[in-house]
Amino acid sequence: MSSFQGRILVIRGGAIGDFILTLPAIAALRRQFPEAHLEVLGYPHIAQLALAGGLVNRVQSIEASALAGFFARDGELVKNLVDYFSEFDLILSYLYDPDGIFETNVGLCTDAQFIVGPHRAREAARLHAAKVYLQPLERLAIFDADPIPRLALGSRSPAIDRQPSPSNLLALHPGSGSERKNWPESKWVKLLEHLMSSTEFDLLLVGGEAEGERLQRLAAGLTTGRARVAQSLPLADLARLLADCRAFVGHDSGISHLAAAVGLPGLVLWGDTAEEVWRPPSEKVIVLRHPAGLAGLPVAEVVEQLWRVLVASCGLTQGPGSAA
Repeated sequence: MSSFQGRILVIRGGAIGDFILTLPAIAALRRQFPEAHLEVLGYPHIAQLALAGGLVNRVQSIEASALAGFFARDGELVKNLVDYFSEFDLILSYLYDPDGIFETNVGLCTDAQFIVGPHRAREAARLHAAKVYLQPLERLAIFDADPIPRLALGSRSPAIDRQPSPSNLLALHPGSGSERKNWPESKWVKLLEHLMSSTEFDLLLVGGEAEGERLQRLAAGLTTGRARVAQSLPLADLARLLADCRAFVGHDSGISHLAAAVGLPGLVLWGDTAEEVWRPPSEKVIVLRHPAGLAGLPVAEVVEQLWRVLVASCGLTQGPGSAA
C-alpha cells in the first residue's frame, strides 16, 4: 500500500460489461493508493457504478465533443481539457488508440505518467478480460490483484425503498445488446410460466431500451402481484435492487455482469462468444450452453440448473418440478 496522495485518472469507454470487467483494475488502484484522488473519465450512466461502489472520488463525462481534437494529429486541444488533463499525476487509458495519437496529445498537456491499457481483450489469447485489464497495473508494481468484479453498494435509493421487499425475488433479464445472444422469447414464456406455477418466487424482469416491448409482453402473461418490471433504471439503482434478489437468470450481457458483481448467484444462458474470456468470473454463476446453440437449450435444463444455483446459494431443498 502506497502513501501516494496525487491524482489518478482512469479513462474507460465501452459498454456496461466492459466497464464492469475493468472494476478489478479500478479497485486495485484504490487499494494500492488509498489516499489518492481517483477519477474516471467515461460514460456517466455506466461509470456511476464505480462512484456508487465507493471506488472512485469523481466521474467525468467522456462524451464531450471537444475531446475529438485529442484523436486527431495536430488536432485542436481545447483549453479546458488541456487544463483538466494537467491536473493528474497518473493516467490509465483503455481507449482505442492504435496509433498513439490520443496519448501524444495528452502528453502535450501534462507530465503525468501515461499507461496504455487494452481497449478490448483479444479472444485468441484465451485469458479472461478482467485479468487482461489488470495487466497494465504491473507497471505500478501491482501484481496478483483480485480479478473478480465486486460492487459493494450502500443503502437503497428512496425510489427503491418504496417498493415491496424483494427478498423473495428472482431477477430475470430476457434480453441483451444483440439478438443472437438471446434465448428465444417463446422459451422465456415457458420458463416464466413454470416458475409462476411451480414455485413461490416473485419475479423481477429487468432490462433497458434494448428490450423494447419484450419485458411488457412477458410480464403481461404473469400473475398480477407476483411480477414486477424494472426497465431503464439508473444502473446504480438496478444494482441495489439486484443485490436484494435471491438469484438471477440472463444472457451474455452487461446486466449479467452487474448481477454477478453485486454477489448475486446466477445462471447465464450462453451463445457462441468465448466463455473463458467474457463470462462473469464469479464462482456463484453457472454458464449454461447447448451443443445446438442457444436456441436449442431446452426449458427443462434451464429449470434444473436454476434449482442447482438456488440449492447451492440459498439452501433450498425442494425442487421446482419439471418443465416441458
